[in-house]
Amino acid sequence: MSGTNSGNGSGTSGARPTVVVVGGGYGGSAVAKALDEGTDVVLVEPKDAFVHAAGSLRALVQPDWAGNIFFPYDKLLKRGKVVRERAASVDTGGVTLASGARVDADYVVLASGSGYPFPAKMDTDVTAEALERIRAAHKELAGAERVLIVGAGPVGLELAGEIKAVWPTKRVVVVDPAEQLMPTFAPEMRDDLRRQLDALGVELRLGTALAEEPSSGPGRAGAFTVATVGAGELSANIWFRCHGVTVSGDYLGGELAGARTPQGHLRVTDTLNLSARGRVHPHIYALGDLTDLAESKMAGYAMRHAEVVAANILAQVRGEEPASVYRPSPVPSILLPLGPSGGVGQVPTPEGPSVLAAEAVSQYKGADLFTGRFVELFDTA
Repeated sequence: MSGTNSGNGSGTSGARPTVVVVGGGYGGSAVAKALDEGTDVVLVEPKDAFVHAAGSLRALVQPDWAGNIFFPYDKLLKRGKVVRERAASVDTGGVTLASGARVDADYVVLASGSGYPFPAKMDTDVTAEALERIRAAHKELAGAERVLIVGAGPVGLELAGEIKAVWPTKRVVVVDPAEQLMPTFAPEMRDDLRRQLDALGVELRLGTALAEEPSSGPGRAGAFTVATVGAGELSANIWFRCHGVTVSGDYLGGELAGARTPQGHLRVTDTLNLSARGRVHPHIYALGDLTDLAESKMAGYAMRHAEVVAANILAQVRGEEPASVYRPSPVPSILLPLGPSGGVGQVPTPEGPSVLAAEAVSQYKGADLFTGRFVELFDTA
């Protein structure tokens, strides 16, 4: 396969420029949809469906609901196409796929996101296999009386809340080597979070690291006792790893490889163009978790990035300079449900951070975890 355009042109000749989007996650799907009418979009994505990762923890505790987090790509684009493959390498002229096929492009958008341990993100590209994995893990979890969660970030805390919402009597222990709970957020939000966790009966052990991993694999039932560093031993019947983000950008080659930071993120300008060793690539963009932007890696930010990237590419197609810029918020924001009816939140305002109560978090996110938004995006109503 190859695109109809092989250069990095502006599209002013009348031909529709080709845009290759690498990755069909939150930002990639949104930017592909936004560019579908004005360009020839090729979305390169190995999964057979978009996975709404924000709903994956609820899917674990309510497997009958799990089908709500998978959205087939077949109705995402009206004009463009989705190629179910992996990108093996990306250069200034396009993308080479794992099969060896080539897609030449006028513009490339890098949106391959990041990886994270199951169950927060799926570890298979096939929906049927993912659903079976969720059902199997649910069965293991359902039979466990004591649950150990390693990682007290948003994922670990949200998982603890989802477990307690379904099984209030399970003992849930969350450990983290950090001494403070979510220290970048407002004290009143953190206090409310701690209060709600205490009310749920979640045992939080900060400043605690495991000396070794439990004998059973994560998400697998099996009684174990594990030593901690300086805090005695912990016993449980099942554990989950809720830390360890991996960035998926190792397909950059040649001059583009210089865009990667030592942590693996991609350097971008305020227009979200790739910047490699001081050179800005005006026809190559990156968004979402891949970027080196100083903000939390969250789906909402990736979709805001997509708006900027789409606006800039469409401006270039019209022969204009890209003028849309992205400014990370100086105030971190979050909506962190603790089950369908609990949770905490923080949003930026001109006066500083505004803390949201559990009722607002439930209304905005916790009740349906934004699944309705993706029904519209993927036209699956």
